[in-house]
Amino acid sequence: MPPQRFAVPSEVPGLAARRIAADILDGVLHKHRTLDDQLDGAGAHPALKTLSDRDRALMRRLVATILRRLGTLGHVLSRLLDRGIPTDAPRAQSALLIGAAQILWMDVPDHAAVDLSVRLVQSDRRAAKYAGLVNAVLRRCAREGQALIEDIKTQALDVPPWLLARWTAHYGETTAKQMAIAIGHEPSLDLTVKSDAAQWASRLHGETLPTGTVRTLLQGSVTMLPGFSDGQWWVQDAAAALPVRLFGAIEGKHIADLCAAPGGKTAQLAQSGAHVTAIDRSPARVARLRDNLTRLNLRAEAIVADAVEWKSDGEFDGVLVDAPCTSTGTIRRHPDVAWLRQEADMVPLAALQKRLLQKAVSLLKPGGTLVYCTCSLEPEEGERAVAALLASESGMRRIAVEPDEVAGLAEIITADGDLRTLPCHLPHHDPRLGGLDGFYAARLVKS
Repeated sequence: MPPQRFAVPSEVPGLAARRIAADILDGVLHKHRTLDDQLDGAGAHPALKTLSDRDRALMRRLVATILRRLGTLGHVLSRLLDRGIPTDAPRAQSALLIGAAQILWMDVPDHAAVDLSVRLVQSDRRAAKYAGLVNAVLRRCAREGQALIEDIKTQALDVPPWLLARWTAHYGETTAKQMAIAIGHEPSLDLTVKSDAAQWASRLHGETLPTGTVRTLLQGSVTMLPGFSDGQWWVQDAAAALPVRLFGAIEGKHIADLCAAPGGKTAQLAQSGAHVTAIDRSPARVARLRDNLTRLNLRAEAIVADAVEWKSDGEFDGVLVDAPCTSTGTIRRHPDVAWLRQEADMVPLAALQKRLLQKAVSLLKPGGTLVYCTCSLEPEEGERAVAALLASESGMRRIAVEPDEVAGLAEIITADGDLRTLPCHLPHHDPRLGGLDGFYAARLVKS
């Protein structure tokens, strides 16, 4: 008699993606690990490779939605819980956030969102006792959640209070709230193309921005999109593509790109015909930069070094300083930044930015151009850093940015003539196709 075969029950579809999402949320909210660290490279979650492309995309969207709407989620859940979110079982907290995010903002049936969150809790020893609570709260969320959001929709709960206070002080209350609304929307995919932006916009079902960036809502693996494998474009937010424009014509000129990885601006410089020396202190990031350049069939000299300490054999026609910063301008694309950064982080970063600016001045030929930029919305890392350099270096002067250098977008030029993009700039009737990363850039010339 042949041996009996018993069917091995397979895991409930979608549960693995939600389990990994819960782990990564815990990494951000309780262990202060960045999303990038947990999604890519040596520190990536070990189970990611077991997910299908579809489940991996779902997991990423789940985590990003929760972090993007964390303040609102906290408000809604606090109204539905008599005793607050359980603090002795992180998996229960994650399950509530995951379930509520799906019910309120994602195209997931309510019953599936509730069921999978309950299963998530039941699979954790410490959290299992909260299965009934999670079930009841999420069912109430499906009935009452939207109304609770309506009650507070004029409040900017999804930006940490310290950050919202800074934006209000610097940009005004109206603009600060517009910025908070803009970063609440899932952003588009922005691409810098080598040529024929209109053709690539058509092929990728997107549109061409005034600046020449191709913007699309296509999702999934970027490596599978047309044009990736043969190096026709690279991923780069439309705002991040603007600072290199400030150099003007650079064909044949020698440009140093400090803090260059992962290499979007290096690629722009090389594509424009410059001889580029790209410096970054991280071996892994420089390896990634070299890989990107190889795919794009572009050339640059890539060096692993601390830019502040690096010794050059000669001077440069131009130096780009894309300085490390708090990255508060990138929250729409990297929502973990809002909850990982603290105001105190600006002090050491501002000191590093000062050293990088001084180094850049020393690398410049007389008449050479320095472009300084950061993806920060904080004036200490932008306007004030440049003001301090100009006050200490009498040989440096600002060259104001003209609207025709930035596709006529006069609203992104400050009174001093610098570049300042905000998340609420470039509005669109579809919020997912609007907005920019927050960037600051200034152009200085050595006399």
